[in-house]
Amino acid sequence: MADSRVLMAVPEHPRAEGARTEQLRKIRDAVEAGGFEVRWAVDTQDADAVLRTEAGLAAALVAWDLPGGGVEDGGPVVLRRIGRRFRDLPVFLIMTEEGVRDLPLWVSETVVGYVWPLEDTPGFIAGRITSAARAYREDVLPPFFRALRRFDDAHEYSWHTPAHSGGVAFLKSAAGRAFHDYFGERLLRSDLSISVEELGSLFEHTGPIGEAERNAARVFGSDSTYFVLHGDSTCNRLVGHFSVTRDELALVDRNCHKSVLQGLVVSGARPVYLVPTRNGYGLAGPLPPAELAPEAIAARLAVHPLAEAAVSPRPQYAVFTNSTYDGLSYDAVATARALAGSTPRVHFDEAWFAYARFHPLYTGRYGMAVDERTFPGPERPTVFATQSTHKLLAALSQSAMVHVRPAPRAPVEHDRFNEALMMHGTTSPLYPMIASLDVATAMMDGPQGEWLIDEAVTEAIRFRQEMVRLHKRVESAGDRPGWFFGVWQPDSVTDPATGERLPFDEAPPELLRTAQSCWLLEPGAAWHGFPGLTEGHCMLDPVKVTLTCPGITAAGDMAEEGIPARVLTAYLATRNIVVEKTDSYTTLILFSMGITKGKWGTLLDALMDFKTLYDADAPLDRVLPAAVAAHPRRYAGLTLRELCRQMHGRLRSARLVELLDTVFQQLPEPVLPPQHCYQRLVRGGTERIRIADAANRVAAAMVTVTPPGIPVLMPGESTGDTDGPLLRYLTALESFDGHFPGFRSETHGVTIDEETGDYQIECLRR
Repeated sequence: MADSRVLMAVPEHPRAEGARTEQLRKIRDAVEAGGFEVRWAVDTQDADAVLRTEAGLAAALVAWDLPGGGVEDGGPVVLRRIGRRFRDLPVFLIMTEEGVRDLPLWVSETVVGYVWPLEDTPGFIAGRITSAARAYREDVLPPFFRALRRFDDAHEYSWHTPAHSGGVAFLKSAAGRAFHDYFGERLLRSDLSISVEELGSLFEHTGPIGEAERNAARVFGSDSTYFVLHGDSTCNRLVGHFSVTRDELALVDRNCHKSVLQGLVVSGARPVYLVPTRNGYGLAGPLPPAELAPEAIAARLAVHPLAEAAVSPRPQYAVFTNSTYDGLSYDAVATARALAGSTPRVHFDEAWFAYARFHPLYTGRYGMAVDERTFPGPERPTVFATQSTHKLLAALSQSAMVHVRPAPRAPVEHDRFNEALMMHGTTSPLYPMIASLDVATAMMDGPQGEWLIDEAVTEAIRFRQEMVRLHKRVESAGDRPGWFFGVWQPDSVTDPATGERLPFDEAPPELLRTAQSCWLLEPGAAWHGFPGLTEGHCMLDPVKVTLTCPGITAAGDMAEEGIPARVLTAYLATRNIVVEKTDSYTTLILFSMGITKGKWGTLLDALMDFKTLYDADAPLDRVLPAAVAAHPRRYAGLTLRELCRQMHGRLRSARLVELLDTVFQQLPEPVLPPQHCYQRLVRGGTERIRIADAANRVAAAMVTVTPPGIPVLMPGESTGDTDGPLLRYLTALESFDGHFPGFRSETHGVTIDEETGDYQIECLRR
């Protein structure tokens, strides 16, 4: 941390005259001689800029009489901002003639010392500052990362795996040298063997690794936390593997990740799917409260084909997605209470929601909010929360965590759970990944966690409001067509303090970033289009921003003209803007901790440019030159507007969005458990069947179509009749993809015949 800095917030300009200024300059020079860079600020605005941009601060020297520009001195303002931004940053308060006894009591809890610049030597004062800064610089490191740095600094020879021995082996070939130079020696030196005892064990949970996991449990609010190095997919598989066994029943959100199904395949469980709501855009909503009620689940079990042969009539495990891909989260406690009447174990798949605990806007919306305080009594279920830490926190890809809060009705003994963990883990962990989980935890610990998440929330709100304002400006300009892209969000919000209803773009940002009620999906509200909701059941996450394209409404009403989102995202890609997900008429962008105004400003500019090109009916080879070059016979001579017209017309005439909704609401009939199908798959008991010939066959593998990225067919389910919803949809999708090469849907579980182009799915042999 050689780039650590010290903030010096004083009213004197560094080049001003005077005895105190001269003394402050000498203190600055002595601090810099001690290895720290000093950031000099002369008022609260300067100091605030340093606090916002310099995460590497190791100490601060703040004058109580700093100019503030408000009703109070700037010193108190800066002290409070430091407290909101940093955890335990050493702060020294520069005093004038006033004594300590004249200061508010809270100041003594904030600072570590006081400085009268003219009463001690500059070297002594600087020594106090640099000593505190060095201690902070060491203490700020979380346990495993600190131990890893110390081990690396020891420069020991490597007599163990991996064979590259700290990167030395790479230096013995040209390709290896290029690899070494690209990634750097530090990364390769920290790629170590599990044999390094002083760093602890990922399987035994000892040493610095065990300390880091226990620290993560404290920060994330669990009873125990486990680091997982193969992503949330592995977390889901191991929790499913631990929670349910062969021929036991599991309640599964149909809007689940494929890894949840893989956990069922491994365990041999019998899934009973719960059906989420959907809206006209094709977005998957939450499981409605009525679907979660014990009597509704009992009714579903009573007629379910797989329940009859189950070893117990009672489900042992329930898993659902929180938040969804599109940013919908549940009232966690109410949902756990509802499911507790049917199962003793509830699994929150929070792959995209690891940050929820660290901002008050998400209070009560995450799995670890379910505890003895919020859900007392013997009916409380054991709760698991699996999180893909790297997705929206600062960690390396595939870094993930499992958080566990056991309940007496379904105990989780560490040694037993660890057996499942070891089955899905590795004895050759990548230590930088463990360090990144440790650091991600440290970044969320204390006030800095809320500050970092608040920054992302604030920027997302600014973007959302600017999109609405821009749309209004386009409509009122009168010099161009009045259409623009929308944002999937409420049109207006209510200030809970006053009861005043405000247009979304006119609501104070402070209200939107602090009042959870602004983001709750009101029952029956037209903007979201989901039926069957109750007050407070579901919340929209502001950092997951869904852009809507003209052509369809949340109720599913299609217009004569439209702009399919695939065309928009293809254009954005030419501007080096890669979105997270694309549906038929929506596209999802994420506002993570790495967001900046420049980043979302570039997106706004690209959206306006697309509108200009569409309104001008620009030639397609100018807008999407790669698509035209790859498929000249299909797209040569077309304009952007004509491509959109053709694609929208096809989506409309084929009723693809409507068909997909029917597929998700009328689930295929389950015939066999998924594990049975997998066993047939690996033993050659399956065959690939053309969609046109696939009527009334049993699927051997999952079929997931993106958009929207949710399974339409699970292993063990019947494909149904030729004119049934599933095959009608897949046939229409096959036809659509054939008409628009280069814009094909991403289909997992579907193979394409290289000679005929026919879509095929894996089915059990008859």
